[in-house]
Amino acid sequence: MITAILVDDEINVRSLLRMLLKEHCPEVEILAECGDLPEAIRTIRKEKPNLVFLDIEMPGHSGLELLDFFNDEDVDFHIIFTTAYSEYAVQAFDLSAVGYLLKPIKAEKLRDTIERYKKLEKKNTTELTQLRHNLQHTENKRITLITKYRTYFVELNNIMFIKGEGAYSEFNLSGGEKVLVSKNLKHYEDMLVVDKRFVRISKQSIINKDYLLEISKNSGHHVILKNNVSLAISPDKEQLLF
Repeated sequence: MITAILVDDEINVRSLLRMLLKEHCPEVEILAECGDLPEAIRTIRKEKPNLVFLDIEMPGHSGLELLDFFNDEDVDFHIIFTTAYSEYAVQAFDLSAVGYLLKPIKAEKLRDTIERYKKLEKKNTTELTQLRHNLQHTENKRITLITKYRTYFVELNNIMFIKGEGAYSEFNLSGGEKVLVSKNLKHYEDMLVVDKRFVRISKQSIINKDYLLEISKNSGHHVILKNNVSLAISPDKEQLLF
């Protein structure tokens, strides 16, 4: 049995893919369905599927960002990209994916793609390294922040800290700019978990360790960041900073 996870923000696309797999690829067992990238990251870690059917274009994220959040040794799954945009087809092969499915998904193409997967050997470290290299630009990884009136493309290097405010998160950037987005801090903790620079130091804050100057225990536990920013830290989180 081949295990799989479906990742697409459109419920009707997931429903069609589920139906086609059931009818034409009964050897594929669907473990879970996910509507966004953070949910997909959590589910892949938990379920450990053989295959991930991955939508490239999702609100706020590109499916191409997925491997940014996994270490090479943790990637023991194959990716089948799904997209409505034919220009991604060549790129999908360049990224060493099993293949791609153009929307609307056709049964014959799906069957061919599953057969191709069966002929593949497990990815080795060299292939994974190349895949990750193609997906990311190490020094210029970016995150998309969508506000009511603007969409920001922010390099992770420029994020100094993130403060949670209920259902909102405030990004504080190295140049002094602040960007408030309507997603909670847990959402971004899941997104940034693989990047070891980012640490959740309390219920309210995630910091970028590149901006950490000192840990202070005067009048409670605090971290001091560049620009003399002081943030409370839970005592049990201090070990994560070393």
